[in-house]
Amino acid sequence: MTLKSAFEDLRETTLQAITGCLRKLEYVSGLRHKREDYVHWGLGRVYGDPQANKALTQAHRALVSQVLSTPIRQLVEDVELSSRVAGLPPSSYLDRLRKRGLDLLPNSPGAGSARHLNSVLYALSGLVKARQKPDAIRRAS
Repeated sequence: MTLKSAFEDLRETTLQAITGCLRKLEYVSGLRHKREDYVHWGLGRVYGDPQANKALTQAHRALVSQVLSTPIRQLVEDVELSSRVAGLPPSSYLDRLRKRGLDLLPNSPGAGSARHLNSVLYALSGLVKARQKPDAIRRAS
């Protein structure tokens, strides 16, 4: 039996099963209870709530960093994949993320993280809408 840390278990099991870095960010941020501690029954049961919370905080920070450092072209592809998995059009998926606002960020994010993430989501919304316009024009022709 291989012994794993709570973070390794989370990354290699739970997060590995989720498609797209935006979906992973959405998932982990959704585990935070009232913008305080995270709640994950399985991790808490195996590793204890303090270690589970530490692992989820670490994963949340890593996912924000990943999103903010990923080239916009790759994020557009991520939006298309993540929205398909979520069963939403890409623009609706991005609207949902943008409405989450600060809830997508971990507690005490780095300086400028909120603005940076908001800017990335705004840019993605514009790019996705621009991509959809040529499709709508072709269908109307």
